Amino acid sequence: MQNSASSTTTVPSPALLEPNSTTRNRFWPEGWWKLMEIRIGIIPLPIYVILFALIVGFAVSGKVPGEISMAIAVLAFFGFTCAELGKRLPLLRNIGAAAILATFVPSALTYYHVLPKPILHLTVEFTKQTNFLYLFIASIIVGSILSMDRRVLIQGFLKIFIPLAAGTVAATIVGTAVGAALGLGVQHTLLYIVVPIMAGGVGEGAIPLSVGYSEIMHVAQGDLFAQVLPPVMLGSLMAIILSGMLDMLGKRYPHLTGNGRLQAGETDESDATGESGESGKAAASNEVIRGQVDVGHIAAAGITAITLYLIGLMANKLFGLPAPVAMLFLAVLVKLARAVSPPLQEGAFVVYRFFSTAVTYPLLFAIGVAMTPWDKLMAAFTLVNVVTIAATVMTLMGTGFVVGRLMKMYPIDTAIVNACHSGQGGTGDVAILSAANRMQLMPFAQIATRIGGAIVVTLTLILLAHFGA
Repeated sequence: MQNSASSTTTVPSPALLEPNSTTRNRFWPEGWWKLMEIRIGIIPLPIYVILFALIVGFAVSGKVPGEISMAIAVLAFFGFTCAELGKRLPLLRNIGAAAILATFVPSALTYYHVLPKPILHLTVEFTKQTNFLYLFIASIIVGSILSMDRRVLIQGFLKIFIPLAAGTVAATIVGTAVGAALGLGVQHTLLYIVVPIMAGGVGEGAIPLSVGYSEIMHVAQGDLFAQVLPPVMLGSLMAIILSGMLDMLGKRYPHLTGNGRLQAGETDESDATGESGESGKAAASNEVIRGQVDVGHIAAAGITAITLYLIGLMANKLFGLPAPVAMLFLAVLVKLARAVSPPLQEGAFVVYRFFSTAVTYPLLFAIGVAMTPWDKLMAAFTLVNVVTIAATVMTLMGTGFVVGRLMKMYPIDTAIVNACHSGQGGTGDVAILSAANRMQLMPFAQIATRIGGAIVVTLTLILLAHFGA
């Protein structure tokens, strides 16, 4: 007797094979889900509309809550809006327009009193009181360092000083020569344009530089600060634009860039622990999150980053070493000593990816509102200043490109690290690396900004004190 189970074939009905048009076209929930996948930055479109209505409502009422939830909503809404506009600008979107608009449009809106006062007050107070710029930098530095290959990490830290030093010397000579040729004078060009560009930003560069100038020259510090600040800001803007152009160049000539790596042959630490080569490659490029990372390890990595930063703050109080620099070297030491487990390294990588994806543009908006004076930026926009600043920054980056290539480093990534030497401190590093799509370079950017800037300021003041104004 034939087995009916084996002889009978069940053919699915056409209704089961193809969903009918009613199922395909209905709005709820499929149509709504499609809307939720349309995003402005990270914000789903329906949530974006609701946030807009809520922010307008609170602003009109004149009573914007000062709690952290409201601050996050405001920074995310405006930051991703500006970035989205930048990403849609023809041509400019390829040279860092998202980062530029997210930083400088808010500055202009603040200066021209376009932002409602309650929103402005909330943004400024939250940014200055929380100082969350350094939480961002801590998370980016610790996450990127812990996901690097140990051998290549130490090689990169040692080798990056050579193109950085060569670029600094070349930029000083060329920038001063161009400014002098355009009628600014050698002393003025060197002290008030070239040196401020490479001094390490505002807090670590322009302020101590102006204080030093004031003591040596016996001139009011406020007047001197007003002179050195515009080149700092315009130099940073120039570095952002040029870094965006380098990112575009890297897409056209992939052999010139490591996409966030300084040297060829870098592998991720996970290769040594038995993971597949393909997974390691993906991790090394920081494109995907590897495997299933336990939430506990992500949280542990976050508190580890914060702890290292707090140790940096203590080092600053005890020894005067800038907190981000101390934290950077501590993170390198932790990595080289294998002091954190592989799962914790995976968690640190997720923390890094979260901050680089979700926090960058809201942070840039906050920086634009609270820390970027539009009038000072505009004051630097004279033809002579722009040409001199452009020559300085281009020489700094071009030298990094050439020297990096001679040293078998990726020239585009090396040039971008050199660009951070002309950035507006930590804020400039974020904007430059965001425009270049290379946030993984943050540890090296901090070397260029903090250590490079400190050396430039110190040497300048020593020479000025010995040889006179």
